Amino acid sequence: MTDVAGRPVARPHHLAPEDGTLRESDARTGFPWVNTWVDKRRARRAERAAEAMTGMDYLMSTPRKVVTIYLPLSIIVFVLLFPFYWMFLTAIKPNAQLVDMDTYNPYWVAHPTFQHIKTLIFETHYLHWMWNTMMIAVVATFLSMIASVMAAYAIVRLRYRGSQWIGGAIFLAYLVPPSILFIPLSLIVVKYGLWDSPWSLILTYPTILIPFSTWLLMGYFKSIPYELEECALIDGAGRLQILLRIILPLSGPGLISAGIFAFTLCWNEFIYALTFISSPEKKTVPTAIISEFVDGDIYRWGSLMAGALLGSVPVAIVYMFFVNHYVQAMTGAVKE
Repeated sequence: MTDVAGRPVARPHHLAPEDGTLRESDARTGFPWVNTWVDKRRARRAERAAEAMTGMDYLMSTPRKVVTIYLPLSIIVFVLLFPFYWMFLTAIKPNAQLVDMDTYNPYWVAHPTFQHIKTLIFETHYLHWMWNTMMIAVVATFLSMIASVMAAYAIVRLRYRGSQWIGGAIFLAYLVPPSILFIPLSLIVVKYGLWDSPWSLILTYPTILIPFSTWLLMGYFKSIPYELEECALIDGAGRLQILLRIILPLSGPGLISAGIFAFTLCWNEFIYALTFISSPEKKTVPTAIISEFVDGDIYRWGSLMAGALLGSVPVAIVYMFFVNHYVQAMTGAVKE
């Protein structure tokens, strides 16, 4: 850049270079749109740098990451997803490929068919079994959550002697195997006329749901600051108001976590459903597909695997929608 006499002079710092490029160090003075562009560019750089360096990741080389992170994760993903792949593969295999492992590759299907799925849905009461399972799981989970919330609040938030011992006793009740309890429970079910009725499962499932759900909610309620409850008591709120308006709104992730656990346990439960329900149209999915597709020593694997695969879809949907809340409940609650 030169003056009127042709002598070279320094270019003002607020102007762009002669080659048309824009330097961030030269752009903070001058035009507002330039400053905005620079700020956005720096913000994007900072975000990329933060994403690239999480914790101590910048100290790990690529081979080390492969050995310590990617390889273990790949093994875990394979172990978790392979059963679903095997169920899907078996559900679409023709009967000839299911029994002839020497001629056909057992890990692939040459001529897929949907005959097993068609048989499952249109030639059995599978949709009715799904409805029975859903209804029983939802009602039992709802009743268990009400009892667990009240028990956990009484044990953790109300200060009295022996509360911790009561909490430990409730958790020990969860450790009792259901295979021991189903015989005395069956006598109670018969005595009250609930045999071969969905209510026999709805009223017995809480015996295995309430202990663990209460223990889980106890740990979550403990992390809620006591000062919130004390302020509400000073303002004249009762215990029920505190529970409904303060504790429960702050315990959303914990409630979702306990609800997912209870729903999953009800959906997959087998011993009580096999013992208390005998009518085919009243059975749940785990017991119905066993009784319908197993004839003595003959297993109709195609329909069995199709029923197991479709039966896992509702639970997978529940986890998919609430996985963030579930992880939050497992890692902590409200911080003081």
